[in-house]
Amino acid sequence: MSRIDKPAVVAGSIRCASGVHFLIDPLGANRLWGNNEEPDNTARLLLRSMGYRDFLIGAMLLQSGLRGKDTRGWFLASGGADAADFVGGLPVHHEMSTSAKAIGLGGAVVGIGVGLWGATRRRRA
Repeated sequence: MSRIDKPAVVAGSIRCASGVHFLIDPLGANRLWGNNEEPDNTARLLLRSMGYRDFLIGAMLLQSGLRGKDTRGWFLASGGADAADFVGGLPVHHEMSTSAKAIGLGGAVVGIGVGLWGATRRRRA
């Protein structure tokens, strides 16, 4: 029987829950990530798109971890999503509030690190 990959289950659960939050309450999720301004319709669309993306990646990482499957590709996808968020935020960095910089960009850096760690780690047999 395959062993549960606990780090993948934890990381997948967090990303999946974040995705659900962005889908159910995109404005609340946006505030949680440090942006207190009311987003326009385009930003709302992007928040929901991010929710679908995070839900999908998180769910796949979670199910792979629960089944004891190779999770490295899903960790890499998770880190890649955070890298895209980080790079996408750089051009507007000067327009972001201090909390949005700390939480949004800081969270992306942590996510990139976790993704790279998960993608490159060796699992015990």
